[in-house]
Amino acid sequence: MKALTEAFEQLQIPWEQDMEEKFVGYMEGILEWNEKINLTAIKDRDEFIVKHLVDSILCVGFPEYQNSESVIDVGTGAGFPGVPLSIVSPDKEFLLADSLNKRLKVIDDLTGKLGIYNVETIHGRAEELARNKNYRERFDLCVSRAVANMAVLAEYCLPFIRKGGYLLAYKGPDAEEELKNAEKAIKILGGKIIRIESTPLEGYEHNIVVIEKIKDTPAKYPRKAGTPVKEPIL
Repeated sequence: MKALTEAFEQLQIPWEQDMEEKFVGYMEGILEWNEKINLTAIKDRDEFIVKHLVDSILCVGFPEYQNSESVIDVGTGAGFPGVPLSIVSPDKEFLLADSLNKRLKVIDDLTGKLGIYNVETIHGRAEELARNKNYRERFDLCVSRAVANMAVLAEYCLPFIRKGGYLLAYKGPDAEEELKNAEKAIKILGGKIIRIESTPLEGYEHNIVVIEKIKDTPAKYPRKAGTPVKEPIL
């Protein structure tokens, strides 16, 4: 866990013993479940720590993250970045959304066993969940990691965020080009590009795109399931 403790130190996150137990327990649980359900291609523990655990918490020092209380993780997969963030921030409430229910059942099982009580999961496609009044424009922050290109991701995520809230999109080295192609979509959906933040730790290729929600998303968005991918707003 050296890479994780070093990341905590560099990110200036207070390290507590129960955090290590939860991080290790979650990693071991995912790797065990991974033998039955395809959750991750990463099976080496050292690589898992770097690419899943540390990578997930890179946004913790951002003011947009620190000032949020309610967080939705869209397309959480095996619980990243939502579960690591929930361990670091027990004062925040997290909703993890995914279209594959068997992944969410694993997350529920592991978070329950590990005593991670600030996480809930919801099964469904983002296009459908964001039309539900219980979730639409209700969150201070949305995080999403490696789900879709920026134009599509904006249509998935921005409808969940309240005016004045933020989207933190984990992107690779081509973040700037993706963002340029998504400018129209972001504006139409009520967002404003704030910045691209390079990760504060060396050796991590993720950039994090920061978008502020400055106006309500028009009622026609998101469009029906599958349309954002087939016909992105460009």
